[in-house]
Amino acid sequence: MAEISTIARPYATAIFNLAKENKSLSDWSNMLSLLSNVVSDSQIKDFIADSKVLDSDREKVILKICKDKIDKSVENFIKLLIENKRLLVLPEIASFFEELKDADEGVVEAHIIMAEEPSKKTVDDLIKSLEKRFNKKIEGKVEINKSIIGGTKIIVGDTVIDASVRGQLDNLAYTLKA
Repeated sequence: MAEISTIARPYATAIFNLAKENKSLSDWSNMLSLLSNVVSDSQIKDFIADSKVLDSDREKVILKICKDKIDKSVENFIKLLIENKRLLVLPEIASFFEELKDADEGVVEAHIIMAEEPSKKTVDDLIKSLEKRFNKKIEGKVEINKSIIGGTKIIVGDTVIDASVRGQLDNLAYTLKA
């Protein structure tokens, strides 16, 4: 079976191109997020994966759940995914779509890991510093992880800024072993 990213990326790229052409990136983003949440629900996931369920029933259920929140082009997209047995790949498609949208808008996501809950001002100051460093708009996602002991670890794309106590202890241990 092909990698999920190999399957999801072409769908996301096609949707992104269509949405950009129609100036509906935000609408598609919202609809894909909704669909992603729907198919990620454990009951719906089991229903979709059940081989005894007909494709027409899958389509009816998904469209009934999302009916008033999606447009005709998204309905067609759902039908295509069902026909190609790719409905459960929707969360990855939505994720790739968001990456393309963010790249188009010059937005980069920063994964900020801290040992304790930071104040809003701390996060805002950190994001401003990151925006200055990367010269892009940064969307920060804060995660609390006590295993880093203290300090901050930031992941922006392929760049990792590790100013955590755990990172420094690991570096010290590595240096002492060498």
